[in-house]
Amino acid sequence: MSDSSPVRPVVPVLDVWCDLQCPDCRSALEDVRALRARYGDRLELRLRHFPLEKHKHAFAAAQAAEEAAEQGKGWDYVEAVLGRVEELDRGGEPFLVEAAGELGLDAEEFDTALIDGRHILIVDADQAEGKAIGVTGTPTYVIDGERLDGGKSQEGLRERIEEIADRLLAAPGA
Repeated sequence: MSDSSPVRPVVPVLDVWCDLQCPDCRSALEDVRALRARYGDRLELRLRHFPLEKHKHAFAAAQAAEEAAEQGKGWDYVEAVLGRVEELDRGGEPFLVEAAGELGLDAEEFDTALIDGRHILIVDADQAEGKAIGVTGTPTYVIDGERLDGGKSQEGLRERIEEIADRLLAAPGA
């Protein structure tokens, strides 16, 4: 007799649906840092792009974040951009390239990536998947199939994510 129950991944995954020009996502950064510090490699945090139309530089910022990930500093770049949302509002793509240079990334390659659109498909795919699962704003978290919307308030979200992650990590086979 075979067990047909779904096999859980060894490491639980937390998808963080984010708009890098969103002040609410900047506010959520403290929670994301705390989760990364608490769980380290025991919880995979995945940045998922959900640029909102009201933020004119968010789509370019999502592409830039993908280039940063390709160059090995994805989360560092995300944190740097989110920490300076007002500068992104004012500076647009030149700010994105400047932020890359400040982190020691290849700023010229960033500029080229934004021009040639090499990461557009990744951003489009994330956005389409987000819409399909009901993401309407940012930040939104998905862990173990549960969607937690943080756009209106972060209150209690980190604790809920920790409850789910702890339960998943305590499960047999985790």
